[in-house]
Amino acid sequence: MDIFQTIVLALIQGLSEFLPISSSAHLILVPKLSDWPDQGLAFDVVVHMGTLSAVVFYYQSTIRELSYDFYYSVVKRQTVGQSKLAWGVLLGTVPVGIAGLIFKDFIEVNLRSTEIIAYSTLVFGLLLGFSSWMDSKNNSPREGLRWTDVAFVGTMQALALIPGTSRSGITITAGLLIGLSRQMSTQFAFLLSIPVITLSAMLMLLDLYHQSYSFNWLLLVLGFSISAISAYFTVVFFIKLLDTIGLMPFVFYRIVLGVLLLVL
Repeated sequence: MDIFQTIVLALIQGLSEFLPISSSAHLILVPKLSDWPDQGLAFDVVVHMGTLSAVVFYYQSTIRELSYDFYYSVVKRQTVGQSKLAWGVLLGTVPVGIAGLIFKDFIEVNLRSTEIIAYSTLVFGLLLGFSSWMDSKNNSPREGLRWTDVAFVGTMQALALIPGTSRSGITITAGLLIGLSRQMSTQFAFLLSIPVITLSAMLMLLDLYHQSYSFNWLLLVLGFSISAISAYFTVVFFIKLLDTIGLMPFVFYRIVLGVLLLVL
């Protein structure tokens, strides 16, 4: 793995982690289509940690508020401020955590083919388009979460384990389908990414612990830095332009990409 490959893959991770286009699909496809060697598990860990640091930095004040309200909701045994959202983030992570532990090996062996990625890119891209259309017809989108919302979005998030689905894409889609506003759907999706990416990185670190490899620390630091910076600006860009451009450009991108992969 050289510097050029490091830069390209770190940028792909940073740019695609929070856009509804599937970072895992791109990290699988680009090395395949370019005939690059596998980037290795250590690299996957550091670029995931980079995107995690980006979303934590962006939502740092929100995270502090959620942590404070969560703590006092436990102490007082009642809803305090934004504690419902904090509980929603934790409970919404349970389905994907359980599914990941149960189906991890099956997914690694059976669902990483180009054909699977192509179909999931198309299917969930069209579903994203449908949810965007429903949102445009919704005259009274909701800003508050219900427990049924948490259950539905959390369950749908488990589908993101299929490469090509897009974790942010499926959670935003789920939010829009049940009537949440685009802003609330996006915020909930991005906050859900924090425990999910953390759990994913921990599992990869565990796998890495049982392997014996020598690492190029310079490339790992470079990969972390590029993924963190690009992910941060992607979050800022996406949130600011969501009301302007909507989700349809990402739907079109997914359709073109999916068809192209099937042709190839």
